Amino acid sequence: MMVPLALLVLGGLVAALAPRVLTRADWPDREPVLALWVWQCVVAAVLLCCALAMALSAAAAWKAVRGNVFAPAPHGVVEAYALPAYGGWAAPMALTLACGAVWTVAMLTREIHDTRARRRRQRAELLVRSPRLPGEEQGSERLVVLEGDRPEARLLRGGTAPQLVITTGALRRLRGRQLDAVLAHEQGHARARHDWLLHCSSALANGFPQVPVFAAFRDRVHHLVELAADDAASRRFGRLTTALALVELNEDRGVFGPCPTGLSQVPDRVERLLAPAPRLTAARRLRLTAVAALVPFVPVLVTFVPGLRALGS
Repeated sequence: MMVPLALLVLGGLVAALAPRVLTRADWPDREPVLALWVWQCVVAAVLLCCALAMALSAAAAWKAVRGNVFAPAPHGVVEAYALPAYGGWAAPMALTLACGAVWTVAMLTREIHDTRARRRRQRAELLVRSPRLPGEEQGSERLVVLEGDRPEARLLRGGTAPQLVITTGALRRLRGRQLDAVLAHEQGHARARHDWLLHCSSALANGFPQVPVFAAFRDRVHHLVELAADDAASRRFGRLTTALALVELNEDRGVFGPCPTGLSQVPDRVERLLAPAPRLTAARRLRLTAVAALVPFVPVLVTFVPGLRALGS
């Protein structure tokens, strides 16, 4: 079987099987950080399969590309790939995969542009609701309090440093260390750069809605980053305090009623904090981390097998 076709089959198998396996597993909610790592490795493997298949197909179709791809390789290695035998489908496959790569970059660029525009609008609105005093530098304050009856707390990125924007309604409801837990939750997002992970997953899912692995990646990332931030806050201020802070911030939104809104995951997060499942053992976490790290190397190994055989013969 020709290597580009093998890579595409491998990428299709990973894209089809990995979401089912990870969705049915019972450990991702117990280890959200590890689950995020596994998802990233799976998506990286799928993208590597496409990129390597594109490179080999382009090398088979055009001699100029072949010279660049196999420039440092001995002549026997080039012959091992049997590039002339790929036939007339090499150029269309390379062009199709190249269009996919360009589309991916375009979707990620659009996601970043839209995010920056949204942040500029949010900062402009914040400046209207909380004008700066004479001599006060923009973005110098880490905590901004806004008048508002609805309890809200969010992290506003951009500028010199992230800012926690909280309403007076939230301050009235949060008691004692609950406010610290909310701040720790948002800081957990900032330290782990969850925003970049969310942007990448959204760009892939929006760019390729017909690929189930990218849609599953986006949905799970949105869920797992919240669990990871909850864990970051609970390690510092306790699970009960973090759970109560979630309840106080979301109780008036109807998420705990019989007809929950789009924030219906909040009750599950509260229950997870109050009745935590046992974590995986350190040995099992290490094994899962190592296995996930090896997944992106499988397409690389498939790509280099003919060359390694030629060098060993």
